Amino acid sequence: MTAQGLRVAGFGFRSEAAIESLAQALDQLTEQYGAIDKLAAAHSMLPLVEELGRLLGIEVIAVVDAKLPTVTTLTHSAQSLQARGTGSVAEAVALLAAGPNAELVGPRITSADRKATAALAKGITE
Repeated sequence: MTAQGLRVAGFGFRSEAAIESLAQALDQLTEQYGAIDKLAAAHSMLPLVEELGRLLGIEVIAVVDAKLPTVTTLTHSAQSLQARGTGSVAEAVALLAAGPNAELVGPRITSADRKATAALAKGITE
């Protein structure tokens, strides 16, 4: 399956985040950038995103945590760098899940309660 045009919403969130935090961030993301095709999360953060995916009927892609530091992100959060080795978990997850030539549509979006972030990446081909 080609990733051409695949629009993936990646998530990052604090341990105290609830599904409502993720849903609210996703709502903001789709309001700003349009529809998404799949959700994505780092493997260690998968259960909450899988729950959201089940509720919305959207497939979830798991990303290997060790790959997060290999991606260049638009956002550079000191907290995220220290905890996960990447400037933005949401952006890194979205890029990794959307494929090797994926591009971010824009920087991550933060939920109103500041407990979750979401970013959209679009898969492309050369």
